[in-house]
Amino acid sequence: MELQLIQRKIYEIRNQKVMLDFDLAELYETETKYLKRSVRQNIKRFPVDFMFELTRKEYDSLRCNFSTLETNGRGKHSKYLPFAFTEQGVAMLSSVLKSDKAVNVNISIMRAFVQIRQFALTHKDLAEKIARLEHKYNKKFEDVYEALNLLLQENQNQKDWEDRERIGFKK
Repeated sequence: MELQLIQRKIYEIRNQKVMLDFDLAELYETETKYLKRSVRQNIKRFPVDFMFELTRKEYDSLRCNFSTLETNGRGKHSKYLPFAFTEQGVAMLSSVLKSDKAVNVNISIMRAFVQIRQFALTHKDLAEKIARLEHKYNKKFEDVYEALNLLLQENQNQKDWEDRERIGFKK
């Protein structure tokens, strides 16, 4: 299974990376109602840090922000709010959905979550380094910024003089 396809189905909701039930059902090649039924029958396996139900406001916000939620009608007019599964919740799904397809899809999903986590850690390190450099060099370049502003102001003043109509002898 293509990791980029899976990564596009991972959203950030409540400051957590999650996958929605209808996207998971599509990947598992089953109907959302069967996936939800299996989860409800094993609800003790899904504490709130593994799975939660979106609020209407969260769901409407997702539909507005991500047009992908409306393609092919999936999730477009659902009368039930979707479940959001964290990485641990998706892993737990493999114990509830026991088909070979579910196992293979879960392996791909776990790999996608790992890649996202690795990217986030790398990105965090880079952001911290940039922040340190900005802090270090902004102080050193304050004089340079000040000089540039002064030159820009002088250039503007000179332009004002050039735009004036000359009086007296004209060449």
